[in-house]
Amino acid sequence: MSISRQNLTLVIVTFKSQHIIDQCIQTIDSNIKIIVVENSKDKNFKNYLEKKYNNVSCVLSNDNIGMGAGNNIGIKYAKSDFVLILNPDVLLFKDTIDNLINEAKQLRNFAIISSISDNKEFPNFSIKKKRHIDYKKNFEVDSVDGYCMLINKKRIKSMFKDDIFFDEKIFMYLENDDLCKRVKENNEKIFIVPTSKIKHLGARGVSNIFHREVELSRNWHWSWSKFYFSKKHKGYLYALVEGLPKLVSSTIKFFFYYIIFKKFKSKVYYNRTLGLFNSMLNRSSWYRPKID
Repeated sequence: MSISRQNLTLVIVTFKSQHIIDQCIQTIDSNIKIIVVENSKDKNFKNYLEKKYNNVSCVLSNDNIGMGAGNNIGIKYAKSDFVLILNPDVLLFKDTIDNLINEAKQLRNFAIISSISDNKEFPNFSIKKKRHIDYKKNFEVDSVDGYCMLINKKRIKSMFKDDIFFDEKIFMYLENDDLCKRVKENNEKIFIVPTSKIKHLGARGVSNIFHREVELSRNWHWSWSKFYFSKKHKGYLYALVEGLPKLVSSTIKFFFYYIIFKKFKSKVYYNRTLGLFNSMLNRSSWYRPKID
């Protein structure tokens, strides 16, 4: 089947996102199915969303399982052939979906496509071999950011086993790069659709009242994920050579800020060190922010 509003589901993974989720959903046409995967046991949040929006179903994961695993739940629940992954801090324009669908019909052989960020200073895609880009046409890329990616379910499903699209060992960071890399290794294509624009508010998916805990978590998981990603795709030795200087640097900075009584700064580098160290020891991505 070809892509259409009836054959498209939007999946949004949330965690402490009550402050922003309405703003996101209200930019989406009410006739498009939305599955919100809430990484907690918050039944009040589920009831609130499902009572307010007729097109929204909320699934509770019961635990904070991360972005990739949350997206896998949403993809599994989606009955459509196409799934648009969104972060809760992404806003759509009036023609975002229409332009994405229209162009997707012309790109019949795509595995993943994405709208383009309206902020040119922070592109939501990467290309290994730099080249001139004609922003008036769809163009192929190596990867797209995870806050907006339209997945051709049937095309990708044939590559992977057990309906696991995102690597669930990764709690946060680089799960989208990992998916894109595996897609490209299977000789499938990823495109950016420049006529379809989105606005990413950036790092606002979790309420700012939890800023410190989220910052500590981000530093832990970035270090963990970076080493894991390198180890998975280039081997342990490569990841170790790449990671050891970072381990030394973050350890030195931890002690430096600890000595000059910059308590929070020292905690940031402490977490960065621990995340990397745990990944080097092949331990799971276990750290979770202390948020009640």
